[in-house]
Amino acid sequence: MTRRELEVKEPEKIVRILEECKVLHLGLVDDGLPYIVPMNYGFTMEEGRLTLYIHSAAKGYKLDVIRKNPVCAVEMECEVEPFEGVLPCQYGTSYYSLMGRGRATIVEDTEEKIRAMAILMKTQTGKDFVFNERLVSIVSVIRIDVSEYTAKHRATPAEKAAMSQ
Repeated sequence: MTRRELEVKEPEKIVRILEECKVLHLGLVDDGLPYIVPMNYGFTMEEGRLTLYIHSAAKGYKLDVIRKNPVCAVEMECEVEPFEGVLPCQYGTSYYSLMGRGRATIVEDTEEKIRAMAILMKTQTGKDFVFNERLVSIVSVIRIDVSEYTAKHRATPAEKAAMSQ
C-alpha cells in the first residue's frame, strides 16, 4: 500500500468493513489472462486469519479456472461516497476497502459446505439460516484462504477536518 496514512489496522474496523461490504471482486488468472467476477461472500476472522466463502453453480468457467490455477486476489469496497472540490483535482471518492491474495479451494466436504453457506448468508443478511445436504448438493462452495490483506479508508474532506480537530 502506497498511502500508509489511509491504512486501517484495527481488527474491529477490518471486521466492520467485511460486514458492511456485500460484494467481493474475485480475481483469477486463466492461461495468463485476468478474469474478475463480482461475488457475494461470507467470512470468518479467527486470530487475524481471514477465510472467505463464495458459492456458484455446480459447473462453470470460474470453477474450471480455479481447478487450473487456485491463486486468487480479492477486492471489496463499501460506504462509497463521491465528494466535490473547488478544483477538478480536488474531487474524489470516500470509501472503505479491503484487498487481499490467497488460494481458492473448491469445497467437497458436505459439512464444510453447510457451515460455509450458513456463514455466507449470515454475512449477507445478518440472519441465521440452516442448510442441509440436499440444499448444498446443488451448488459449489469455494473457500478462499487469504494469505495477505490490507484495508483502507479514504475519508471525505469534512471527515478529515473533523479528525484533525
